Amino acid sequence: MKRFGVVICLLVAVGFVTLSAQTRIFTNPRPEPYFKALFPSAVAFSTFGGTPLHYKAYGVDPKANPSAPPIGYIFWTTDVVPQERGYHGPIHLLLGMDPHGVIAGAVMDYNSEPYGYFSVDPPKFVEQLKGKGVRDPFRVGDDIAAVSRASITMNSAARAVRDATRGMAKAFLTPAQIKP
Repeated sequence: MKRFGVVICLLVAVGFVTLSAQTRIFTNPRPEPYFKALFPSAVAFSTFGGTPLHYKAYGVDPKANPSAPPIGYIFWTTDVVPQERGYHGPIHLLLGMDPHGVIAGAVMDYNSEPYGYFSVDPPKFVEQLKGKGVRDPFRVGDDIAAVSRASITMNSAARAVRDATRGMAKAFLTPAQIKP
């Protein structure tokens, strides 16, 4: 009977792990090649983890200097705002944000949008995000370039970037650190 109880406990634990794993939207399991594009001056990056899930970029190797502050954070929009959906599904953007709440860079890694090829896939879409701060409005047609016939996709991508950067800023930055 004792063995039966242990088996039940293990099955329940496996069930909880499976449920928590299912809530995360799959993203690129090897995004490291993008890191230097997001933070060219970084010399080291942390492992993936934390709440919200993220990587830290360092200007000084934290192994050599454990008190080295991060020069930025790298995160998936789908990890910070998993409920955001475009026309066809989640839009997987990898973002880099500096310690002042400014987007250092963005990578469009994956989307299944039917009009993605002319709305969120072109390099000019992610290029316009660089330099935007968490206090920017991220409104399509205002500070985000609009593309006709793809309004659901464009609005979803803008909301995902806005909400993800604000979520990360709330988790890791103080109001005094955020660029006005």
